[in-house]
Amino acid sequence: MISKIDINSTEYKKELEDTIKFTDEVNEKFGFVYNQNPEINKSTQMGLARNNILYGKRYCPCFMVVGEDEKQRQEADNRLCPCVPALEKEIPENGSCHCGIFCTKEFVSDEPKIEKAHSKGFTKDECAMILEKSQIIGVELEALLEARELGFVDFALVDVREWMEWQDNRIVGTNALIPTTSFYKELSQLDEKKNIPIVLYCLTGSRSNHCMNAMRQMGYGKVINLTYGIVAYDGKRERG
Repeated sequence: MISKIDINSTEYKKELEDTIKFTDEVNEKFGFVYNQNPEINKSTQMGLARNNILYGKRYCPCFMVVGEDEKQRQEADNRLCPCVPALEKEIPENGSCHCGIFCTKEFVSDEPKIEKAHSKGFTKDECAMILEKSQIIGVELEALLEARELGFVDFALVDVREWMEWQDNRIVGTNALIPTTSFYKELSQLDEKKNIPIVLYCLTGSRSNHCMNAMRQMGYGKVINLTYGIVAYDGKRERG
């Protein structure tokens, strides 16, 4: 079952405030800086606050939390923010952690701008070719959604962010919400869509890429990741 937390509740607001102080302290302790995109920072902080309410610990919101109780979660070695892989490998090598919130100063100053590869207006055959890719960008997803409306192609669009992110804004045309934190439990929503391509998206493409790899290992035929996530998607969104 998808965990739904009231982001307007006093409990959540207090936890989010404490979490923001926590991420401030992480940056100060390790000499990191926040991502230039405030949407990335906000989403990560919201996820950390959510996990602390649900599990009593700020587990990384970009990965599945494995384990039914505290003992099982400890044995599963879930990522706890700031996680060891981020501190020892991701930030030193890539300039930012997996979630994108903690960055080096060099990464922020050198962060490349995402440019569109081309415009919309793809033919039916070109849209079919896009669905053969494993990674697509925002303008390609826009073209696919238009093509689906015209009956040129068929695919399922799945949001793997959390319920509160879905409520805040999502891509128009999304077929299902399957949060990363309860991914395996909610995956049955796609039982009838195994024979068509499935496009996954999250905030920046990291969670969805993780889920894509998991689905491929489970035998799903064609799973595609929206590389840069919803932050780089210029198409229609909706909320509520």
